[in-house]
Amino acid sequence: MTVSPAIEIAGVTKSYAALRPLRIASLAVAAGERVALSGIDAGGAELLVNLVTGASLPDEGEVRVFGRPTADIPDGDEWLASLDRFGIISERGVLLEGSTVIQNLALPLTLEIDPVPEEARQKVMALGIECDISYDWLAQPVATVPPAVRARVHLARALALGPAVLLLEHPTAAMPAEERAAFGVVVARVCDARALTALAITFDMTFARSAAHRTLTLQPATGQLVSARRRWWG
Repeated sequence: MTVSPAIEIAGVTKSYAALRPLRIASLAVAAGERVALSGIDAGGAELLVNLVTGASLPDEGEVRVFGRPTADIPDGDEWLASLDRFGIISERGVLLEGSTVIQNLALPLTLEIDPVPEEARQKVMALGIECDISYDWLAQPVATVPPAVRARVHLARALALGPAVLLLEHPTAAMPAEERAAFGVVVARVCDARALTALAITFDMTFARSAAHRTLTLQPATGQLVSARRRWWG
């Protein structure tokens, strides 16, 4: 039996606020595979995430997630329900700067964060351990945590509802160079443990090498993706 890729992009063109549209000729990400894409700016990364989640539809071409075209989602209610499949790591994801890390991680689970209910607190503590967030940081306001910890907070919150696909928009852009490989290792470990599919958009080859099975570079004029490293299965 042929298994459809978790993410499949074919002949996609989508205009946005850039000199040229985003073009992706062909991309297939297998279930459980981790792929990093380089050559896409911040605006293009946001657009690509929106195309994969179905928040935006391509001008040309097709995007399929687990075999289903995003264009086939019939209405807003079904689209909102479909978002549970995705965990998104992006600086666009708002963190409550004056609230603690624990409180921010609890938000996907409960609106009662002062104090966080015990059941949610236990889940948050487990997420913190899973994402390599030191216990000392959990009680600190998010505004005081360094970029490497902040990235782990975004990761933990993206995992809170048990997604099947992890989407990452330039996750190490604010991170010191010496911290990036370690964060990639955490991402890879979490994805392997949860059998997640991951698509990361990044210019950071240090992160990409530690996080991804495959790294591809986009040729923006043609939409072709050029392999930057060996395939994950060979």
